[in-house]
Amino acid sequence: MSDAQRLVKALNELTKSTQFDYVKARAVARQEPAVDWPATKALNVDFNAEVDGCETFVMRDGSRADWKPGQFRYAASQ
Repeated sequence: MSDAQRLVKALNELTKSTQFDYVKARAVARQEPAVDWPATKALNVDFNAEVDGCETFVMRDGSRADWKPGQFRYAASQ
């Protein structure tokens, strides 16, 4: 879960920016080596930025950095 918590911390810092969007969130996640990209792509297969806002990122340890649209932030989950 510490992998997801580390990514969530970085992503939530980014959400404070007025320029925040899913492209910038994805760029931050690409810098995190613990992101499981095949699992992330499978989870977000129907991702639509206009509806969903941001993607959820799956970590190699099975934890996730979940986007919480109503709260406009990320949260770590198992």
